[in-house]
Amino acid sequence: MGSIVMGFRRSARAAGILFLLFIVGACQTATLKTTNVFEPVPNARVLLMAPDVELSEVQASGMLEPKAEWTARAERHIGAALDRMMAERNLDLVRYSLPADPARAAAHGRLVHLHGAVGSAIRIHKYIQPMLLPTKKDKFDWSLGPGVAALREGHGADYALFIHVRDSYTSPGRAAVIVAAAILGAGVQGGSQQGFASLIDLRSGEVVWFNAIGGAGTDLRKPDTAGEMLEELLAEFPV
Repeated sequence: MGSIVMGFRRSARAAGILFLLFIVGACQTATLKTTNVFEPVPNARVLLMAPDVELSEVQASGMLEPKAEWTARAERHIGAALDRMMAERNLDLVRYSLPADPARAAAHGRLVHLHGAVGSAIRIHKYIQPMLLPTKKDKFDWSLGPGVAALREGHGADYALFIHVRDSYTSPGRAAVIVAAAILGAGVQGGSQQGFASLIDLRSGEVVWFNAIGGAGTDLRKPDTAGEMLEELLAEFPV
């Protein structure tokens, strides 16, 4: 019985988070900065982290089933779009390289997961009016902490650009549930896209620029529409 209750609580918590992110997805794209005018250090070097991407299918129950093949396809398309964007905008970004030392590689991986957690918190607590934190209501002072200094080693960068994207697509079973619910006058969520990008000061860990997108989104399994998503996400990239 205890395991059933715990399983229910985990499912309820996950559903609550998905609901909040769905609300955020209905918001327009917004850019948040720590200052009114962000001025990078002269001749700043920006480290481009490997995009953190995951594509899933929404099952009839509403649970997400990660799809490795879809994710790999989206990673290729987003990577190619980044290459084009760097060339078109003449951006001289330093590409992240995974260190050979397993301990350092694991530490870097934890920073990527930390960025996902902090970015999700920013989306909820800066984009949803009822969820605004009293201590951060009129300011933007989010940080990944001083641990990001580890990324400077071997790259010599001043800032790091993190990209986090989660996309889901409606399964035939979920589509049937949506239709049935609509007949009964109820709304049921299908697939949705949530993404955010952050520019992190590698000296302090401070988030100096942040942009989020959300909603129905584009199909990241296709090269052209994956590029459209990236253009929107980095439209106001300040460096």
